[in-house]
Amino acid sequence: MSFFYNKIITIREKINHQLPSTVISGSPSSGTSANVNSDIYLDCFSTIDLHQLTSIISSSKPSTCLLDPIPTRLLKEVVPLIGTSLLDMINLSLLSGYVPQSFKVAVIKPLLKKSTLDPGVLANYRPISNLPFLSKILEKVVAKELCDFLHNNSLFEDFQSGFRVHHSTETALVKVNNDLLTASDNGLVSVLVLLDLSAAFDTIDHDILLQRLEHQIGIKGTALSWFKSYLSDRSQFVHVNDESSINTKVSHGVPQGSVLGPILFTLYMLPLGNIIRNHSINFHCYADDTQLYLSIKPNEINQLSKLQTCLTDIKSWMTCNFLMLNSEKNEILVLGPKNLRDSLSKDIVTLDGINLASSTTVRNLGVIFDQDLSFNSHIKQTSRTAFFHLRNIRKIRHILSQTDAEKLIHAFVTSRLDYCNSLLSGYPNKSIKTLQLIQNAAARVLTGTRKRDHISPVLATLHWLPIKCRIEFKILLLTYKALHGQAPSYLKELIVPYYPTRTLRSLNAGLLVVPIVPKSRTGARAFSYQAPLLWNQLPVVVREADTLTTFKSRLKTFLFDKAYS
Repeated sequence: MSFFYNKIITIREKINHQLPSTVISGSPSSGTSANVNSDIYLDCFSTIDLHQLTSIISSSKPSTCLLDPIPTRLLKEVVPLIGTSLLDMINLSLLSGYVPQSFKVAVIKPLLKKSTLDPGVLANYRPISNLPFLSKILEKVVAKELCDFLHNNSLFEDFQSGFRVHHSTETALVKVNNDLLTASDNGLVSVLVLLDLSAAFDTIDHDILLQRLEHQIGIKGTALSWFKSYLSDRSQFVHVNDESSINTKVSHGVPQGSVLGPILFTLYMLPLGNIIRNHSINFHCYADDTQLYLSIKPNEINQLSKLQTCLTDIKSWMTCNFLMLNSEKNEILVLGPKNLRDSLSKDIVTLDGINLASSTTVRNLGVIFDQDLSFNSHIKQTSRTAFFHLRNIRKIRHILSQTDAEKLIHAFVTSRLDYCNSLLSGYPNKSIKTLQLIQNAAARVLTGTRKRDHISPVLATLHWLPIKCRIEFKILLLTYKALHGQAPSYLKELIVPYYPTRTLRSLNAGLLVVPIVPKSRTGARAFSYQAPLLWNQLPVVVREADTLTTFKSRLKTFLFDKAYS
C-alpha cells in the first residue's frame, strides 16, 4: 500500500517542479476552455425502474468483493425479494447527487503486469480496484446515461478507441495500419511515435476533472454534485494472501477496475485531440496509449519540426494536467519503402527526448509493427507463444475430455491467432502459412491425429475455419458493422457504397467501390481496399442479412463451403 501511495506522490511532486516552466493551468493548452455549445448540458440523472435494475444485475458478472456482505450469486438469486429496496437506494443516490460512503472503499488486488516479470519487484504490479457489487451497479446506471449523453451530442473524441462500444484495439490498429499502408503506396515515409503514461489513471487531478466535466462536457446541477461525491472521500487498502493493509485516503485518480473510471479518464484526456490537430498530425488513442504518425516525402525534413513542436505542446499540456509520459516506453519508428526510410532515419536521432527505436520493431497495442509493415515479427512471436502453450496442453491432454481440451486450445492458442488478424488481410499465403501450421498442430493435439495424416478433413470435422478464412471473416464482419452503424466512424469513412452512373442490376446489389491500387504496392493490403474487394465477392443473400447474428451465420457457412468444398 505504501509503495502504490508513494509512487503517485512522487510523480505529482516531479510534475509540480515542472509547472513553473510550462503553460499555466487554465490557459487554452491546459484544456479548460468552455463547452462550445452551452445549450448542451446534463443537469440531473433519470431514475430507473425495477425491470431496468433487474436487467443490469442479471447481466453483471457474479464476482464478489471482499467488502460485499453476501456472495453476489446469492444476491442475484434474491433480487425478487429485495429488488425494491435496492431500487430505492440507487434512485435516491441519483436524485440527491450523493454516493454512499461504503460504495467508495476499494480493495486493491495487485496484478502482475506481465507473467514474465519478477513477482518480487513491486513496480511490476498494477493496482486493480475491487469494488462492492452494488457500487458497480450504481456506476453502470450512471455510465449508461452519461455515455448516451456523450454519444447523442457527439462529445466523444473520434480517435479515442478505449472503453467505447464498437471500438477496440483492433479497430484502432486497422485505421492506423490503413493510413500507413496508403502513405507508403504514395511514396511517403511515415514517422510513428508511441507515447505511454506513467500511472495515468492514478495521477488524475479531481479538481481539473470536475472542471472539465462542467465546462467542456456540460455536466451541471445534481449530476455534477453526484460526480463530486463520487470522487471525494474515497479510500482503499491492499489485500494479499488473506492479509490487509491499513486504509489509505485516495486524493487523486480514478479507480482502475471500476465502471466509471475508464470513461472519466477518456473525458479527462479530451483536450489532447485538439492540441494534436492544431499541428496537423495524425493520431489515435487507446486509453492512455497515444499514437502520433506523420507521413512526409523523404526530402521534407523540415516537416519533422511539426512533430517536434506537437510533442512539446503535449508534454506541456500533460504537465498542467498532472500526467507524466513514461520515458522508458515512448518509442519512434520510421516506416515505409526501405530506400526512402533509410535516408530519413539518419536525420532522426531523437524527437523531444524520445529516442529512435533501437530495433526495427515496436509493440503497438499488443501487435508488433516492423518498418516494412510485413508483420513477420508479429507472426513469429505469435507462433512461439502458441506452440509453447500447445506443448503444455499436450502434456495434460490425456486427462482432459475433448470439450475441456478444446476450451483450453481456444483460450490459449486460437485467441492469439485471431487477435488483430484483420491486419493480415491481403498478405501472401507464405506469411499466413506459419499461422496455419499452428492451427493444424492444435487440431492434431485435440483429436490425436497423426502427423502424416491429412489435416483438412479434421479441421472440417471440428468446424474450424482455416486461418485465411478467419482473416476474411474478421474483415467482412468489420465491414458489415461499419455499414450498419456498429463500428467506429473512422472505419465507416474508409468504405464507399457503389452507385453506378446508369441504371444497372448492380444498383441495389449493396456493392462497394474498390479503389484502384496496383497489386504490387502495399495499398492492396489496406482495409480500404480489402474490405470492398472481399465484400463484393459475397453472395447477395449474405450481404443482405438483416441482423448481425444472421450475417455471422451465413458468412461462416459461405466461408466454410469455400474452404472445404
